[in-house]
Amino acid sequence: MNLEPLSLPPLEMWAGVECTVNRVGDEYFDQLERNGHATRLNDLDRFAALGIRAIRYPVLWERVAPNGLEKADWTWTDERLERLRELGICPIVGLVHHGSGPRDTSLIDPAFPERLAEFAHAVSDRYPWVTHYTPVNEPLTTARFSGLYGHWYPHGRDDRTFLRALLVQCRSVALSMQAVRQVNPDAQLVQTEDMGKTFSTPLLAYQAELENQRRWLSLDLLCGRINPDHPLWHYFCQVDIEAAELEWFLEHPCPPDIVGINYYLTSDRLLDEQLEKYPTHFHGGNGQHEYADVEAVRVCGEGVAGHYRLLRETWERYQLPVAVTEVHLCCTREEQLRWLKQAWEAAQQLRGEGADIRAITAWSLLGAYDWNSLVTRANNFYEPGVFDLRSPTPRATALATMVSHFSQGKTYEHPILETPGWWQRPERLFYPAVNCNFSSSTTSPARHDSLSPLVITGATGTLGQAFARICDIRGIPYRLLTRQEMNITDIQSVERSLDELRPWAVINTAGYVRVDDAEREPHLCQKINADGAAILAQACVERSVGLVTFSSDLVFDGTHTKPYLESHQVSPLNVYGHSKAVAEKWVLQTHPCSLVIRTSAFFGPWDRHNFLTILLQTLADGNPFVAANDAIVSPTYVPDLVNTTLDLLIDGECGLWHLANPGAIAWAELAQLTAKLAGMDVSRIEARPSHSLGWVAPRPVYSALGSERGTLLPELDQAIARYLRERQSV
Repeated sequence: MNLEPLSLPPLEMWAGVECTVNRVGDEYFDQLERNGHATRLNDLDRFAALGIRAIRYPVLWERVAPNGLEKADWTWTDERLERLRELGICPIVGLVHHGSGPRDTSLIDPAFPERLAEFAHAVSDRYPWVTHYTPVNEPLTTARFSGLYGHWYPHGRDDRTFLRALLVQCRSVALSMQAVRQVNPDAQLVQTEDMGKTFSTPLLAYQAELENQRRWLSLDLLCGRINPDHPLWHYFCQVDIEAAELEWFLEHPCPPDIVGINYYLTSDRLLDEQLEKYPTHFHGGNGQHEYADVEAVRVCGEGVAGHYRLLRETWERYQLPVAVTEVHLCCTREEQLRWLKQAWEAAQQLRGEGADIRAITAWSLLGAYDWNSLVTRANNFYEPGVFDLRSPTPRATALATMVSHFSQGKTYEHPILETPGWWQRPERLFYPAVNCNFSSSTTSPARHDSLSPLVITGATGTLGQAFARICDIRGIPYRLLTRQEMNITDIQSVERSLDELRPWAVINTAGYVRVDDAEREPHLCQKINADGAAILAQACVERSVGLVTFSSDLVFDGTHTKPYLESHQVSPLNVYGHSKAVAEKWVLQTHPCSLVIRTSAFFGPWDRHNFLTILLQTLADGNPFVAANDAIVSPTYVPDLVNTTLDLLIDGECGLWHLANPGAIAWAELAQLTAKLAGMDVSRIEARPSHSLGWVAPRPVYSALGSERGTLLPELDQAIARYLRERQSV
């Protein structure tokens, strides 16, 4: 793109709140109610602290005036928009976000555009100072989901309903902006659309061409580009859309002032007629050919189109200012950071080449619910965003730090960002690679040994090996150290290893774990668990290295009848618990921003020595299994523990956290539940009082863990179900 560089203001950092109000049948799914923003005005102060310049913000027709304008309730929007004004944040006001309006209308209602325009006029009349609008978010995507795929109301599954819904929404945008500009002639249209790209095998090139032309339809309509010479003019005519409806847009063009591109890793698709290569849920067709419609990132040898390519295509097609209006990834924290950084860098690169790219938008400030099922049911599947809602108040993640840096024109550096995102690594491929015939910006994975690693102690233990396994999956460079490579009880050994490896953080999984033996070896238990942890803390704090170490539910005495919280007083009953309590105190005194994780009752799919694995093997062998019926614990699924710990470490969290899958259950009850879910005979499980089991060390009768800082792990029954599935694949 050989263009003269434009004289542009700095690239801006915008943000947005996931605010979808979509309808499935007669049920509405309201993200603002589910994420709690509907009742938390002080969220806006959290957002302002990020330094963002603008925010995509809902003034939704379905929420304000579900029963008509004469009964509209402006209380919520009055308060929120005024607060945004006070904070100096420009609201980009959205009126419909994947919605279909109040119950008495729909996306195929001919009266929908005029009714939305009437609402738009009322909004602008009430808030004449608002300058930026998105009357309808992603009209093409909403039309596909509502009129072509049948996911959302009115649940059409044909081209005619799809195109009718698209025309209605685009006409609504044009009429709404006309109404707004009667009040504020300078009001700007920020028109958003999902802009993925479709690839195909040679046989299906015609279908890919249709879909790649179709993705521009909403913007082409608004820009007055669809005339008889347009490649999709006849697509409309084939389903009896009258020419006059299309000509209306030629007579009433409403080009965006800023084109908003939303792009997700699932946006790019590959069409392949070789159905046998893919699961049946990907199978479909167009009446002429049957084919699989698959996420391109999982099969295209070149990777994904990426932000750079799509932004460039958009700029070259329209020569209008462009912004990325949604950047979000449902994944682990380092991948979320990599995705946002890639979008930011692509925009900067294009600006340097002469493209007018205005902003990048951190979408889903508060995360999102149930987009894994396209918001067609309420499963409470939550994906965190810039803030994590699983704490008593929204907790800022590492994304918040990155957004703040970008807002101030600063770079954001972290060793984990030196590794490419999963969409750029070989393991992204689930199926045999297909040549998608485009030049990719995908980079080769960086060598892990060239980067500042994460050091993991305890190479022979369950937890250390689990961290290594999951770091491999997440693309986090690490060094897993044996005791011979770094003895945490030897100051010189620790200092030598840290100076040689220069890690950004240490995760200490080394420890003395034999609870009963500790009663006979108290000095050895103390030396490893407490003295070793303190030595590590001192060496790490002197080198500004992060530290995670693990404690236990056995620091408590069991006198409670409700789950123990982080602030509860410790009172261990045995030597092992005492060593962990001392370690907690020493580590946090020495290294105040270390992370101390209390957890309990590990189970996982990768080792043979945990309670559930021994249970299932014992029952499979036809033998009885004995478990305590009066010792209450909170079992912890190791993959959940490891992934959450890594997220907290990357977020820069400090202090004491309780991490366990929510639930308080006796060992015998846990055995019975797991056996039942596994389809095994529970009658061989013998429930006995703990005093009859021959334990040497006294144990608390109740040591369930809760948290006042955040409930971050999934429910126990979900964890057991995943354990059973994943155990089969090992």
